[in-house]
Amino acid sequence: MPKTPPGQTRNRVFRFVRDCLLRGDSPSLREVQRHFGFRAVETVRAHLTALVEEGRLVKEPGRARGYRLPKRFSSPAPDWPTGRLQPVPLLGEVAAGGFEEAIENPEGNLPVEIPDSRDLSDYFALRVRGESMSGAGILPGDTVIVERRGTPVSGQIVVALLEEEATVKRLHLGQDGMELRPENPGFDTLRPPPGTCRILGRVVELRRQIR
Repeated sequence: MPKTPPGQTRNRVFRFVRDCLLRGDSPSLREVQRHFGFRAVETVRAHLTALVEEGRLVKEPGRARGYRLPKRFSSPAPDWPTGRLQPVPLLGEVAAGGFEEAIENPEGNLPVEIPDSRDLSDYFALRVRGESMSGAGILPGDTVIVERRGTPVSGQIVVALLEEEATVKRLHLGQDGMELRPENPGFDTLRPPPGTCRILGRVVELRRQIR
């Protein structure tokens, strides 16, 4: 295969294995090798071993097709009930800074445990850029899982949309109206005029890849 930037091929291997697992099929090393055209099966083994070390896959000892997805990549919100693993669309990026253009650029799906009582269409994932939420542990490159359902409550971390621009902030609802507060003292609180801001959903889960 032609050379690619560091980590890019591994991410492609992960997406292929992930999609197979979501369909209920655990691919063999040879199947992954054939799909990508690797010259040696040891190349596949090295990528999968690295993905296990990064926490993106789990390997069950003694099984030739023993790879599976972790139950969770990170801790869910406290009120997040158990349910079924479903593919949630990764729509692109959202700013954790000022309002910036919302990029709806589908990048595939992420496996997310959806509560049995809720609909898959109520969820989507966004990749974070910017550092305004670093105090809440949300860093550039992280992925947030967002739930559209329900009325957002003051104090929740939300994704908000103003015209075509979006951001992730902590919502505060007071007598003076809506505030979108950062979790980093280097950033200002956003106070959108009444009727100009729409809350797309609340953040219910955070995922981070170890590089």
